[in-house]
Amino acid sequence: MIYNNIQRLLNILIIILLFASLFMFGSCGRNGNAQQPAERVAPQEIGSIGLPVKLDFAGEDIPLQLYYVSESLERELLVNAYWHSSTLLLLKRANRWLPVIEPILKKNGIPDDFKYLAMIESNLTNSRSPAGAAGFWQFLEGTAKEYQLEVTDQVDERFHLEKATEAACRYFRRAYGKYNSWALVAAAYNAGTRRIDDFLSRQQTDSYFDLLMAEETERYLYRILAMKLIHQNPRAYGFFPDRERMYEPLAFREVQVNETIPSLVDFARTQGVSYKLLRMFNPWLRSHELTVKTGKTYSLKIPEGRFARTHRPIGS
Repeated sequence: MIYNNIQRLLNILIIILLFASLFMFGSCGRNGNAQQPAERVAPQEIGSIGLPVKLDFAGEDIPLQLYYVSESLERELLVNAYWHSSTLLLLKRANRWLPVIEPILKKNGIPDDFKYLAMIESNLTNSRSPAGAAGFWQFLEGTAKEYQLEVTDQVDERFHLEKATEAACRYFRRAYGKYNSWALVAAAYNAGTRRIDDFLSRQQTDSYFDLLMAEETERYLYRILAMKLIHQNPRAYGFFPDRERMYEPLAFREVQVNETIPSLVDFARTQGVSYKLLRMFNPWLRSHELTVKTGKTYSLKIPEGRFARTHRPIGS
């Protein structure tokens, strides 16, 4: 009998221990760290972004007192400030390409703020849109030819940064003569002068900020302004690009070509560089050959310094 009583006591103790372990497991599941992601340290802080008290585009005041103006600007600041990788890459590229764009704008009397238009148009890359717009300034083929850029099977000067920037300046000057407003010039670059003319006529106004337009055009100037603010003070928006890691301007020499080059691969070899580098430094070359008409001269960039790579023949 004593044995039976002891056995019963042991069974009761086992049952109590089982219930205790289940309770502890359930408690850990409800309150343990593994089940409380909300208590983990967040990888970043996300909050609202303060807006400037005063802002201008190309010397023209932005009416931030209008609620839809300030909210539109805030939208684009949030998009670009929290789109970390894209915006950081753009800031790094700006260190290489804006020194090329800025003096061309200045020479043509175009406000410096228009460099930010190139930044939002293409992210400072020689991209091509689904609609066929190409290059840093995203010219359509017809518009490119209208503004004296050569576009053929072998040459596409929409990808020639200096020439495309000159063409963009011609567009800006003509549009400013028409609208007398740099904000409307920017809108016209996005939507086309015909559409902007229609908006102005139908809505009986002469201000970008009073126009009801397609969403892309409505956002366009605010995207430019957001990039201006971030580029001018990146640390204020959470970007800390190391100066030594910025993309430095390219080093090259120029070779004048006034005769047809039947093989750009062979030409690159005679210049001591690879065909790949030749094309990278001259993205406007669109073929393996370059036909040069009588009286025509092309200037080809040949990389130098750390940007050069000596051509390595097959089997070397």
